[in-house]
Amino acid sequence: MDFDRYDRIRPIRWQGDRLGLLDQRRLPFEVSELECRDSDAVAAAIRDLVVRGAPAIGIAAAWGLVLAGQAVEADDGAEALERLRPALARLRAARPTAVNLMWALDRMAGVLAGAGADWRQVLEGEAAAIAAEDLAANRRMGALGAALIAPGSGVLTHCNTGSLATAGFGTALGVIRAGVAEGRIARVYASETRPWLQGARLTVWELLQDGIAATLIADGAGAHLMKTGAVQWLVVGADRICANGDVANKIGTYAHAIAARQHGVKVMVVAPSSTVDMATARGEDIEIELRDPAELLSVSGTRTVAEGVQAWNPVFDVTPAGLIDAIVTERGVVTQPGPEAMARLFAGAAPTP
Repeated sequence: MDFDRYDRIRPIRWQGDRLGLLDQRRLPFEVSELECRDSDAVAAAIRDLVVRGAPAIGIAAAWGLVLAGQAVEADDGAEALERLRPALARLRAARPTAVNLMWALDRMAGVLAGAGADWRQVLEGEAAAIAAEDLAANRRMGALGAALIAPGSGVLTHCNTGSLATAGFGTALGVIRAGVAEGRIARVYASETRPWLQGARLTVWELLQDGIAATLIADGAGAHLMKTGAVQWLVVGADRICANGDVANKIGTYAHAIAARQHGVKVMVVAPSSTVDMATARGEDIEIELRDPAELLSVSGTRTVAEGVQAWNPVFDVTPAGLIDAIVTERGVVTQPGPEAMARLFAGAAPTP
C-alpha cells in the first residue's frame, strides 16, 4: 500500500528545545502551530484540546517530560526523576481518562530511573521511540482492520482518530485509509461529534487532505443512516480498553454502537495496545471526564442557549464489550471481545497504575 499518499499530516513536531503542536482548536479554517517551551505549556495544551486523541496525548506528554528535564540539574536519572515528579503529576492530571497519557509517562519514568549521566539523551530517545512505534502500529492496524471489511462496504466513524490524534496515519482512520486504498471501502461517513465537533472540524478536513471523499452527518442521524443500509461497519477509536473488552471512547460512541446492533452493522474498535488497560476490569471502573458545561452552551464561541440554562458535559462514554465485534491492535485482532479473549492477547500487557 502507498502509505505516503494517505499520510500527510503530522500534529506533533519536536524541534530540539521546544514542541510544536498543530492547534486543533483552530482547524479547519486556520492551520497554525502552538509552540510549547516547558512541560506546563504541554499540560495546558493537552487540557485545552490543542492536542487531542489518546495516542497523540501520550506522545505530547512524553515530549513534555523531555522539556521538563531541560530545566533540571541532576547527576543521574534517578535523581532527575525525583526532581521531575511535580512535572509528571501536572502532566498526568491534564486528561484523566486517556490511558495512553499514563502509559507514556510511566514508560518515560521507567527508563529515566535506570539512566546514568546521559539521562537527558535517554529521555529524548524514549519519547522519539514512543512516537515512531505509534506510527508503525497505526500502519499495522490499518492493514489488519481493513482485512475484516468486505469490498464495496460503507463505514461510519465518530470523533477524530486519524493523523491528528496520533503520530500519523491514525487508528480508526488508518483502517479507513487502508480500506479505501485497497478498494474495500466505497463510502465514508463521519458524525459531527458535539460539542467540540471533532468529526466536522477535523475528520472530514483530514480525509479531504488525502483525497478521500467523506460525507458528514449529524450525531443523531447515525441510526437512520444505518437503517438505510449505507454502512456495514462502525469504525471508532478508544481512549481506554478494559480487561473485559469494554471500551471508553468519545461521547456518542455508545449510542452509535446500540444503533449498530439494532441494524446489523458491525462495530470495530481500533487502538494501539497502549490503550488496553488490563488493570481496569470493566467499564464501570473508568473515571469519566466531565468538562466545562459552557462547551455545550455555545458553538465556536457563539452562545446558542438562553442564559440560566444548565448543562451536563461528559466527554466519554463506555461501550460494553457485548456490542463490539472486533478490537484491532497492532498485536492482533480480538473478535467477540470478553475477559478470556482479551487475556489471550494481552496477558503480558503492563498494567496501568
